[in-house]
Amino acid sequence: MSITQLARTQVQALTPYQSARRIGGQGHIWLNANEAADSGEYQLDCARLNRYPECQPPQVINAYATYAGVDPEQLLVTRGGDEGIELLIRTFCEPGQDNILICTPTYGMYAISAETNGVGILEVPLNDDRQPDFDGIIKQLDQVKLVFLCSPNNPTGDLVNSAGLLRLLNAAKDRALVVVDEAYIEFCPESTQAGLLADYPQLVLIRTLSKAFGLAGIRCGFTLANPEVIGLLLKVIAPYPIPEPVAQIAAQALSEPGLATMRGRVADINALKATLVEQLAASSQVEQVFAANGNYVLVRFTPGTQLFARMSKAGIILRDFASKPGLSDCIRITIGNQAEMDAVLQVLQQEQ
Repeated sequence: MSITQLARTQVQALTPYQSARRIGGQGHIWLNANEAADSGEYQLDCARLNRYPECQPPQVINAYATYAGVDPEQLLVTRGGDEGIELLIRTFCEPGQDNILICTPTYGMYAISAETNGVGILEVPLNDDRQPDFDGIIKQLDQVKLVFLCSPNNPTGDLVNSAGLLRLLNAAKDRALVVVDEAYIEFCPESTQAGLLADYPQLVLIRTLSKAFGLAGIRCGFTLANPEVIGLLLKVIAPYPIPEPVAQIAAQALSEPGLATMRGRVADINALKATLVEQLAASSQVEQVFAANGNYVLVRFTPGTQLFARMSKAGIILRDFASKPGLSDCIRITIGNQAEMDAVLQVLQQEQ
């Protein structure tokens, strides 16, 4: 018997999430992981590295609560938004019995986390307007514990329709949790659903410092929810999830100077994105530019395989979504710095 056969059946059959780092590539301009082009400068105090860290560092919790406009009791800090997703599934879903619901195409870790934990997955594809099919979701509520929505949606960039979300929240009362992943919300802060948390205890939000804050490397995310939900998640989370250096950097990023830096970065990215979208829309090689609400743009090229190969040859690594349902010839471009965007446009403008 092989060692593999000792593993859980679900793990043996599992195809791991193909992150940008796992896919890899050869190049010098990396625009495939929706990372920021810079991280900023931070200071570390090593005096307490001999001590175990706080499970929920107060300096981080309080700073993010102030930033997000919620009470500290409505907040959990996690190892990236991914751990928040995992904790929700582990806390609320019985393996081999319960299901989550996802609206494809969307972020792949919802399904991977469910599969890893032996939890079923129901798919209700986005409609022709790339919105969640709220009628279809509501019909499935008695079969699911968690509904995952992504706003802006990765990879399409669309925002969840607020009226439809309210319908779903009302239907989900005492039946299921509705999780809205707002990893990219800093690029369109007026579209956050945080204002609904006080009135809808079944609503959960996922946030991160990986995107607009430029801190993907420290793995720091947040779950915003009703205090009862947070209390349940605290039963499941590891005893020391946030390393001391991560807490220090996160607290600095959430200070007034740190927030000013983040907002300046967002303004720069949004300006570069607007220019890129304009150039893409004018190109004969582009069939469709999707909604651009995050720090990325999904583009349908004609054909996508040729454009992807040309970019790769020039050392520009993008993310190919052609294998996903409804996304043939689609490539996602992260918004980098000015030089990186100029390099993308230069390849786009070359003769095929």
